[in-house]
Amino acid sequence: MIECPNCGHSNIEGALTCEKCGFTLWGKPADSSHTERLEDQADEFSIKSGWGTATFENHNQIIIHIEERPDPIVALLSDEFTIGRMDKASGTAPDLDLGPFNAGERGVSRMHAVLRRGDDVVSIVDLDSSNGTYLNGQRLAAHQPRLLRDGDEIRVGRLVMHIYFK
Repeated sequence: MIECPNCGHSNIEGALTCEKCGFTLWGKPADSSHTERLEDQADEFSIKSGWGTATFENHNQIIIHIEERPDPIVALLSDEFTIGRMDKASGTAPDLDLGPFNAGERGVSRMHAVLRRGDDVVSIVDLDSSNGTYLNGQRLAAHQPRLLRDGDEIRVGRLVMHIYFK
């Protein structure tokens, strides 16, 4: 077993990241003969989207910040939270209606993606949308859940947003 230095969780041997908090468990072996100068490695330690915690156990809200919009959207996260755009003709009504953000022109499907809350984690699933769902720049395969982390970037069609846990 590999103990996570961040949260203390015991992970299976060979794990690359902690299954509880998402902390990276691999890297250079410890060498006590010298100390690296951190200022030479500044870019390596800059915060990047997708490196936040995957644990959602002490949270019940998500904050959605849509790019180019000043005010974030705060929502309670139940078991499933659909993302798309409302269509009165078909009666489609997702939990998060992106219609007011020019969703139709940006390629957002009526039922584009869903956030699913599991045991202390949240995953995102593309609902076979026309223009795809991207997580931190990588296109998701339809109907295949991917783990979300605090601060991840999600793109539905051409509409970009960031998800934060609260």
